[in-house]
Amino acid sequence: MKAVVQTGADRLAEAEAAWLPDARIGLLTNPTGINARFESTIELLAGSKRAKLAALLACEHGIRGDRQAGVLFEDERDERLGIPVFSLYSAAGKRLQPHMLEAIDAVVFDIQDVGVRFYTYLSTLLMLLEECAAAGKPLVVLDRPNPFGSGAGEGGLLAPGFESFVGAARLPICTGLTIGETALYMNSLLAQKCELTVVPLAGWDRSMTYERTGLPWMVPSPNMPTPETVRVYGGTCLFEGTNLSEGRGTTRPFELIGAPWVNGERLARELNGRGLPGVHALPWHFTPTFSKHQGELCGGVRLFVTEPAAYRPVLTGLHLLDAVQSLFPDRFAWLPPYREGGRPFIDLLTGGDAVRTTLGKPGGLSRILQDWERDEALWNELRRPYCLYN
Repeated sequence: MKAVVQTGADRLAEAEAAWLPDARIGLLTNPTGINARFESTIELLAGSKRAKLAALLACEHGIRGDRQAGVLFEDERDERLGIPVFSLYSAAGKRLQPHMLEAIDAVVFDIQDVGVRFYTYLSTLLMLLEECAAAGKPLVVLDRPNPFGSGAGEGGLLAPGFESFVGAARLPICTGLTIGETALYMNSLLAQKCELTVVPLAGWDRSMTYERTGLPWMVPSPNMPTPETVRVYGGTCLFEGTNLSEGRGTTRPFELIGAPWVNGERLARELNGRGLPGVHALPWHFTPTFSKHQGELCGGVRLFVTEPAAYRPVLTGLHLLDAVQSLFPDRFAWLPPYREGGRPFIDLLTGGDAVRTTLGKPGGLSRILQDWERDEALWNELRRPYCLYN
C-alpha cells in the first residue's frame, strides 16, 4: 500500500527552515526514524546542507532498538559518521548531561511511540523539554501517527505523587494524542517553557489506524513487533505488575497472558462472558523463552481484536485482571516494589493505588471504572487545545 500520510520525517526539508544555519543538531531517534521511502532521519540530517548532525541521542532500547527493556547502556560512538551517541538511559541518568548540551545547539526528536503513558519515550520527551528549556536550546518534534488512531483517551489520569519513568506527566493510560501533540501538552505544564516546534503530519486524521496510513511499520521496541501488539498493549501491559506472564519471550507479547497455574479455558469463558466490545479471548498455551516463567508451560488466553473501532484496551485489561483475581485468588499476586521503599509497579503503571487496593473487593471494578470515566471526560477537555488534527 502506498503511503497516504506524510510524517514529520517526510517533511524534514520544510522543517529545516526553522533551524539556525549551521546549527549543531542532536537527533534522538531509533529504527522507527524513517520516512515513507525508507530513508532514515539520521541519513537525511547527515546529508543536510543547512544543519550539521553533531550527535545522536539514544533512549531506552538504544539507537538500534537492540536492547531489551530496562537494559542500561553508556555513551558510544557512531564509527561511520564519526559522531557521539549519547545515552539517555545510562547509569548516570536519563537526562541530557552538560557534556551533551555543550555539543549541540538544538535537538530533533523523531521516534514512533505507541500512544500510551507508560511507554518510556514520553518520559524521555518530557525530560528533553525540561533540559532544553533550562539550556535555552530549541526542540523540534517530527510528528508521527498515534497507532491506535487518535480518538478519546482512556484510563485514569496520573495521580500526584505517582510520577515515575513509566508515568512522568498527568496523562491517561491511552493518551489519544500523537507524539507531537503530547509534546505540546507537556510543554504547557512546564514553568519554564521550551522553544518547541512540531512538524505536523499531512494527510492524517484521528480516525486512521496505523494500517490505513500506508506507512511502513518499524518495531519501536523489541517487544512491540506489530500494530496488533500495540492495540492491546495499553491494557495488557498492566500484567507487568503481576506474577503472570504478559507474553514476553513469545512471538505474541502482550497478546498472550497466562501463568503455569492458569486454566485458559476457564479464563477465556469468564472474559468472553463479560461482553467486552471488539475482543475475543481464546484459550492458549505458551512457553516464554525469557522473562517471567521462562521455560515453563503456561496456560492462559490470547486476545483477538475483532472490531478495532469498538475495542477498548484499558477496559479489557482491567476486566482481565479482575477475572484472573476472581478465578485464581490463591495464586494471583501483585509484584513487590523493585526498590525497597518504592511503590509497587502496578501503582506506577496505573498511576495510582486504586487498582491494587480496590480491585477484587465487592464493587471494586465498578468504582475504578466510574472514577476513570470521570478522568477521561476531564482529559478530553484538557487535551483539546493541543490537538493538531481533525
